[in-house]
Amino acid sequence: MKKKTHNKYDMGVIGNCAFMAYVDTKASIRWLCWPRFDSSFIFGDLLDDEKGGEFSVKPTAKIKKTNQYYVENTNILVTEIYTEDGDFKVTDFAPRFEQDDRYYKPLMMVRKIEPLQGTPSIKVVCNPVGNYGEMIPQKSQGSNHIRYEGFDQQMRLTTNIPLSYVMEENSFVLGGAVYMVLTYGAPLEAAIENTAEQFYTRTKRYWRNWVKSTSISFFHQEKLIRSSLILKIHQYEDTGAIIASGTTSLPEYHKSTRNWDYRYCWMRDTYYTLNAFNNIGHFEEVEAYFKYIENVTKQEEDRYQPLYTITAQKEITEIEMPLKGYLGENKPVRIGNDAYTHIQNDVYGQVLTSLLPLYADKRFTNKYRMHTKKLVEHTLQKIADTMEEKDAGLWEFRDRPGHYCYTFLFHWAGASAAYKMAQYFEDVKMADKALKIKERAAEMIEKCYDEETGVYMQAAGAKDMDASCLQLITMNYLDPNSERARRHLAGMEKELMAKDGLFYRYKHVDDFGAPETTFLICAYWYIEALACVGRVKEAIDYFEKVSSYANHVGLLSEDVDSKDGSQWGNFPQTYSHVGLMNAAYRISKKLDLPNFL
Repeated sequence: MKKKTHNKYDMGVIGNCAFMAYVDTKASIRWLCWPRFDSSFIFGDLLDDEKGGEFSVKPTAKIKKTNQYYVENTNILVTEIYTEDGDFKVTDFAPRFEQDDRYYKPLMMVRKIEPLQGTPSIKVVCNPVGNYGEMIPQKSQGSNHIRYEGFDQQMRLTTNIPLSYVMEENSFVLGGAVYMVLTYGAPLEAAIENTAEQFYTRTKRYWRNWVKSTSISFFHQEKLIRSSLILKIHQYEDTGAIIASGTTSLPEYHKSTRNWDYRYCWMRDTYYTLNAFNNIGHFEEVEAYFKYIENVTKQEEDRYQPLYTITAQKEITEIEMPLKGYLGENKPVRIGNDAYTHIQNDVYGQVLTSLLPLYADKRFTNKYRMHTKKLVEHTLQKIADTMEEKDAGLWEFRDRPGHYCYTFLFHWAGASAAYKMAQYFEDVKMADKALKIKERAAEMIEKCYDEETGVYMQAAGAKDMDASCLQLITMNYLDPNSERARRHLAGMEKELMAKDGLFYRYKHVDDFGAPETTFLICAYWYIEALACVGRVKEAIDYFEKVSSYANHVGLLSEDVDSKDGSQWGNFPQTYSHVGLMNAAYRISKKLDLPNFL
């Protein structure tokens, strides 16, 4: 029997749509990959405290307490450290702002350390590594910077801290504000203090303006703003791809070996992610994602993969790395993800439902509709071609092919979207084909219905329930006001719900055993379903309970242990934050009250 381990991710995340860095409550950088989201870490203490390098700011006196928070409505993170000798704070951010009609988003991390009271003494350590800890760079001292040689491009730490203190890792008294700017590629040549302060001001202004342009209701605005900001920095702006998470191999529960690399773009997330950005009125991100999807699908003459790299590459070979793993005990550490070889046929419906706004939403102009008719026709045909084919399902079962209800639901939704697009094209033949495919998909969904329980099961002929089938209600396959929807929801609650509205994906044994943790987005699907069937008060109650499983700065994990509230899985998980955003939107539409009530 595995020993239970309570786990909470005590980290905040900063980013600028080119990279992300994870900062813990003691101001250490636990995870940072350069030059891309899916590159090797240069700081990876999260997975190996020996090979992971270090970028820390440590007091010499004993720490009494810490406090970490985001600067309001930004992705700028502040960590306050209170010690027996004095207190100080570290402000971390990744510069991002408009400059010369484009966004300035360098591979640059800025750290400002300033005393709060007393005379704190600190030690700064900056030891990056390459090739997942296998390469130790050569350090050399410049006039006002330290060079780290051995990377593909030059890496520098520019600072106004005496370089000897950093090189020799000696402590010093923090008499005033000091700055550290770590760069990959183009170094910082300008005056460090003025530049860092100017970048801080411009970055803060950028994020606050971005939040101001976000269209959200008054329902739990603070949670929505944080989720929106986190979702935003998971988009790799260069290509428009949005990754599932910035980490790899954080286990679904302790010693589960369910350790996956999530630094890629999953097609299964497309519908939910675009929905979330649409709901908050951010079309710049939507347009960039459309372009990424078009680039991915245009290269595919046959089937679409479940996931691609952030540069739309197809091969994502999964290998195991010689690292200790999370908490020093969670092996294997995986780089790459073999799920790219899986058959997941819901991807075709995901693509079609995601393309629909280009035609149905008048805020998009004709230029976004060009060249996509062939893509729509090809994707619709793929639904027809794969209707009878077994696949790996949403949860990527590695040895359990089946006729999954979730796959047929997206066949049904994708064909519905194709029918609407056919009307835009004034293509009667395509419209007729889409309707026939939609009818066939509905027939396949009904094969998953269990008369005895009144529940749609995970797959045709199966007796296992699956939380993804909650979406039969939220996507309006089932009339939310119908007795069938009520029975279906009641059956799923009885079988899969844990405390506080948390939900298991499923409870059956898979290729890694029986799941031990709940999957957070399933809880938000449940909350949406409650709102759909008119149980709005319960939806609000569960929304507040489920959202309380965020960490101290409002970030959500992939999985939650319902017994002790532990956070597990890769972190933060965009799927979970998208779930929160879409559930909040659904509830706020149901409330529809004046803001003074």
